[in-house]
Amino acid sequence: MSTDTEAPIYTKSALEFKSSSFSSPVLVIHTTELKQITHQLKEKIAQAPEFFKNSPVLIDLQHCNDDEHPIDLGQLITTLHAEKLFPIGISSANEDQKLIAIKYHIPVHTIRGTHSDISTTKSVSTQNKPQEGTEKTKDGTINAIENMLISHPVRSGQRIYAKGDLTILSHVSAGAEVMAEGNIHVYGALRGRALAGVQGNPESRIFCSALQAELVSIAGHYKTSEDLDKLEQHQPTQISLQDQALIINNL
Repeated sequence: MSTDTEAPIYTKSALEFKSSSFSSPVLVIHTTELKQITHQLKEKIAQAPEFFKNSPVLIDLQHCNDDEHPIDLGQLITTLHAEKLFPIGISSANEDQKLIAIKYHIPVHTIRGTHSDISTTKSVSTQNKPQEGTEKTKDGTINAIENMLISHPVRSGQRIYAKGDLTILSHVSAGAEVMAEGNIHVYGALRGRALAGVQGNPESRIFCSALQAELVSIAGHYKTSEDLDKLEQHQPTQISLQDQALIINNL
């Protein structure tokens, strides 16, 4: 008797679903004028092309949608694709926009929390050990913070995210990306991208033994290698945010 219709038996699982933390840049749209959006998008990407190249984005429409003149979501998605940005979620969409999002295979959901001009993809290595700290909120509640300590070099292509402070006892290679909701401490050379205060904390700072970075950012305000090349390098450096501008000082 033929057994062609019988289900095959596999001894090993081919896949699994896991719960994880993941965040991406949130593109908050403030106008329905697509020409203006396209122009400013090109300007933004030109400032940090490698950061935005082939980046996933979440689209937040809450500031540009009204009943009379909603934004043309299909054209917006086409514009983003043309700039090598790939929407992976839509927030605050109306019913017609939800249908368009589904047509493009983009999930519709609600974005929660504070987002800055530049947020980042989150990918945490399982070898890194978080350390708990505490944070006192305005109402007096004490929240646990997961600080992270990395003892090995962060190599090109790696992305590391810490919910609290991130401390790296070695160097960060070119092409690597390190992110933290708090401060970033790099005891070696910082050659990749470092983004502190990625959830909008302007009090965050970046410290490194030698600044040779491709991009540094605090709470969405950033400088690229073109700006940093003008600075004196190979010295211990502190980067802070004052009056919406990055301040870079030798230690």
